[in-house]
Amino acid sequence: MVRVLFVCLGNICRSPTAHAVFQQMVDEQGLGSTILVDSAGTGDWHIGRPPDPRASAAAQQRGVDMSALRARQFQADDFHNFDYILAMDEDNLRDILAQEPGSHSAQVGLFLDYATHFEEREVPDPYYGGDEGFEHVLNLIEDAARGLLERLGGSRA
Repeated sequence: MVRVLFVCLGNICRSPTAHAVFQQMVDEQGLGSTILVDSAGTGDWHIGRPPDPRASAAAQQRGVDMSALRARQFQADDFHNFDYILAMDEDNLRDILAQEPGSHSAQVGLFLDYATHFEEREVPDPYYGGDEGFEHVLNLIEDAARGLLERLGGSRA
C-alpha cells in the first residue's frame, strides 16, 4: 500500500481538490486497494469543514466529487503514516518540515514536482480570487496527479 497525503494551508481548497482528483484517477485505474489518498492543512481554522463551495463546484464541473471530504490538520504522526507528503507551496512545505521527526521514510516535497505541462512549482491559493483561480488550480492539479500516478505505477490517465 502506498499512502499519499496532500497538504495546503486550510485543507478546504487546494489539498482537498488534489485529494479528490487523485483519488478519482486511482479508482479509475483500479488501484484503490494499493494507493491510499488523504489531505490535510497546516492550519487549524477549518477542521471538520467541507471543501470551499467554489472548489467543489469547479471540481464537480469536471466530474470530480469532493462532498465526502472534511478538513483536518497536518500532524507530526503523518510522517510515519504516509509514504508521500506533498505540499501545495513552499510556505506549507516549510511548515510541514518544521514538524519533521528525526526519523521517517516519507518522501516530502512539492506536489507540482510531478507536473509535466506546467512550469509553476507552487499551486496558488485561489481562496481570495475569482472562479478562474479554481480552474487554474484544477489544471495544475490534474497535470501533477497524472505524473504522480505514473510514478506510482499507474498509466498516465
